[in-house]
Parts: sequence; C-alpha cells; structure tokens
Amino acid sequence: MNQLNIDTGVEEYCVNGRGVLRFNPADPNLYHRFFAAAPELEALDRELTQKAAALPQDDGAQGLTLLAEYDTRIKALLTGIFGPENDFDRVLGGVNLAGVGANGKRVVQNLLEALTPVLQGGAQRHLQAAADAAVAAADAARAARGAV
Repeated sequence: MNQLNIDTGVEEYCVNGRGVLRFNPADPNLYHRFFAAAPELEALDRELTQKAAALPQDDGAQGLTLLAEYDTRIKALLTGIFGPENDFDRVLGGVNLAGVGANGKRVVQNLLEALTPVLQGGAQRHLQAAADAAVAAADAARAARGAV
C-alpha cells in the first residue's frame, strides 16, 4: 500500500506527565467547537451546583454519583471537541473533572484555562496564514496585470 503523509498541524501535549492530548491548535473547526461549547460547559456547571445544593447533607452516595455523572458528561463534551482519539479519562489519569485542584478551582476550569491560550495562539497562526495567502494572491494578481 502506498503511503501519503501530510502535515495536518497536529501537535501533542503531555498533560501532567501522564496522558497525551493530540490536536491541531490552528484548526478553525476545533477553535469554533471549543468556544461554542462554553455555554454548554457553563450550563453543566450550574446544573451540578444546583443539584449538589439540593442534596441532603448526609447523602454522600448521591453526591458521588452526581460528580461521576458530571465527569462523564464533561469528558464526552471534550471528546466531541477534540476528537475520539483523545480519551480525557486517560489523558487526565482518571481524575474527575469536578474535582478541585490545589488552587481551589475545579479541574475542568484548570484544564480549560490551560487550553485557551494554546487555542488562541493556534487561531492567530491560522489568521496569519490566511492573511499571508491573501497578500500573496494580491501580489500575484498585480504582477499578472503588470505583465500584460
């Protein structure tokens, strides 16, 4: 079988020395999916907060079930954004996204804050490449008109 190798811009990020996250940060589709998911992420966070507040104080089992459900739903959303090859349970070493980091923020918030500048930088690279292509096309058009 013949091989066709193309540069898709996919980069690898080792997360906390454990799992590997693979994606193209300059892919406009990924950028769009990531930021379009923000309202859904916020809604899930509000839902978790409301459901947790409604639980009886002595019902730890329901609380753990709620956190596991939240984790599953957020990881499914992230898989939809970054692709099925990125298993966020494996990437994060099994850590629940509803868990709280040492900084007092939920793990999902820490993850999103870490990814945002990577995606913003990728979007800037994409826009710069598009601008460079437009300039090259305009230069070629001017050169073609000058040669006539």
